[in-house]
Amino acid sequence: MGIAALTVMATDNTDADLLARIEGLVQEEQTLYHRGDLDDGETGRLEELRVKLDQYWDLLRQRRALREFGKDPDQARERPAEIVERYEQ
Repeated sequence: MGIAALTVMATDNTDADLLARIEGLVQEEQTLYHRGDLDDGETGRLEELRVKLDQYWDLLRQRRALREFGKDPDQARERPAEIVERYEQ
């Protein structure tokens, strides 16, 4: 799965869609981790996966917060990596 396949519009997501994407990315991440000795491309891919997972989790949290406060969860938007990567874990 390339970067283009990971990029989706936030308005096309439901919570179930996001959770399915997260699950797929986690599986790919675990596969790479279990391989061990990764080459540069695989190491780069792990970084891409980590960033995309952070973005999807952030989007899911936004949707849930909007819903909790009686707002439309479809108003949530995927934030740029530069923003979600600065959040404290």
